[in-house]
Amino acid sequence: METIFVKEYDQPRKWYVIDAAGKPLGRVAAKAAYIARGKNKATYTKNQLMGDFVVIINAEKAVVTGGKEQKKIYYHHTGFVGGLRAHTYEKLLEKHPTDPMAIAVAGMLPHGRLGRKMMDNVKIYAGAEHPHAAQNPQPVEL
Repeated sequence: METIFVKEYDQPRKWYVIDAAGKPLGRVAAKAAYIARGKNKATYTKNQLMGDFVVIINAEKAVVTGGKEQKKIYYHHTGFVGGLRAHTYEKLLEKHPTDPMAIAVAGMLPHGRLGRKMMDNVKIYAGAEHPHAAQNPQPVEL
């Protein structure tokens, strides 16, 4: 019996929508990364882009527990000497409401060029509106 090998362009892609309102940030990110990576398919291959498209709505309404609003700190470096910047979850949410979700999903995907391509298949929106209604995304329950 031969191993079945499916080409990336032959793999059918579906669209899914996840409503993050009132749901834990990590659970939403884990489910989105699982679908974007393609692990929900029988034809999953770790070195190919086999995943589906994921639309996350209401990303700013995802909840964190244990006082992480003030305790969780996001760091980034400007590239200049002494350019380390730190923001709490609250401050980052005020300035860029989709960034905490994007950082969480990206951290759960492979770190390299394949992971960056997978991240292109994840669309994150702060509100309930999204421009992907024509793709007829299926809702995902957590």
